[in-house]
Amino acid sequence: MTGTVHVFWMIVVMAAVTFLIRAFPFMLFGRAQRPPEMVLYLGRVISPAAIAMLVVYCVKEVSVAEFPFGLPELIAGAVVVGLHVWRKNPLLSICSGTAVYMVLIQKLFV
Repeated sequence: MTGTVHVFWMIVVMAAVTFLIRAFPFMLFGRAQRPPEMVLYLGRVISPAAIAMLVVYCVKEVSVAEFPFGLPELIAGAVVVGLHVWRKNPLLSICSGTAVYMVLIQKLFV
């Protein structure tokens, strides 16, 4: 099997798995039936829990004892929180926070 054919079948399999994962709740519960309370609860808490885990993972190795003392992370985090509170747009908040962080570590806190 050539490399191009192999890549094609990898994409087909990944697309099928992605489609099936997204279609599974509709196949399981149907469109008219209301999902169980446990599924609704998980839908409400999984996203904030995943974001919290990502934040902890991202700042776990920040050293506040040496320069830059965690200031780029703190400033970028404040930008994300501030923009999200102000505009309620996750994409804007995350992209802006990432851009601010990159500018800070590449230009300001060298």
